[in-house]
Amino acid sequence: MARRRAAEKREVLKDPMYDSAIVTKFMNCMMYDGKRSVSERIVYGAFSRIQGKNGKTGLELFSEALANARPSLEVRSRRVGGATYQIPTEVSQERAQALSIRWVIKAARSRAEKTMEERLAAEILDAASGKGAAVKKKEDTHKMAEANRAFAHYRW
Repeated sequence: MARRRAAEKREVLKDPMYDSAIVTKFMNCMMYDGKRSVSERIVYGAFSRIQGKNGKTGLELFSEALANARPSLEVRSRRVGGATYQIPTEVSQERAQALSIRWVIKAARSRAEKTMEERLAAEILDAASGKGAAVKKKEDTHKMAEANRAFAHYRW
């Protein structure tokens, strides 16, 4: 962590197809070795696969999936007098969005479908309907924060 000043937040450009900065952030997190075109093909392909499911567009389902995977509480370690406590804290909007993006991608990568496009489409559909590994991760995080509510007075 920097001692002098906080790092400046850089704005990402909106993607050309959906005109959304969140989709661009998602593609940037999906990317390996700077291969943006591969990441774009996977994300746009997944959106076209889920198009029309539940009578919604791919972008609407994607937004729902991220909203369902977005945590509001998390635990942070804090050392107090030789003991380390897991302290529940609220999550900022930016961090919550980053965590939900990361969890959806990780859950999609660990699925069993054949191509990454199919995995991502299936995970987005699952997360949009309130199930799936990304939503389970959020629920586990909330359970952990709820279980450690007794240490909330150590918050700083």
